[in-house]
Amino acid sequence: MSTLVIDTIQGRASANSINVRGEGSNNTNLQQGLAKHFTIFRGKDTFAAIDGFNQSSIADVSTGLHRTSFTSSFGSINYSVTGSVVGSTTGGYYAFIASDGGNKLTSSVDTLTINSPGNSAVYDMDVVQLVSHGDLA
Repeated sequence: MSTLVIDTIQGRASANSINVRGEGSNNTNLQQGLAKHFTIFRGKDTFAAIDGFNQSSIADVSTGLHRTSFTSSFGSINYSVTGSVVGSTTGGYYAFIASDGGNKLTSSVDTLTINSPGNSAVYDMDVVQLVSHGDLA
């Protein structure tokens, strides 16, 4: 077994372009495949951050609406946000929506947690988890 111990990986042809050989002859760009942000927070009762990466703050804007601000901004608003929620309110399924328009900025994203497909009422969830992918500025 070999062990590689390094502090920095940098592309030879381009400092920010490292390709990783995938299945067969497919290649994946390492930088494109990395998550650039994640956060886990309690949205109900005692609002609090649990863990995160590349987040400067999380704000409880209103019931079910939270704003996550990034330490390092994205290069454009064309980044994706994936999330999941855990709720304890009975009688429904839960969903989260990453807001578009003015509420999705390069420096922050608003998320809304709702009861779905029922009445689409807004709820604070026990735990909210978000992951963002895209190019940083």
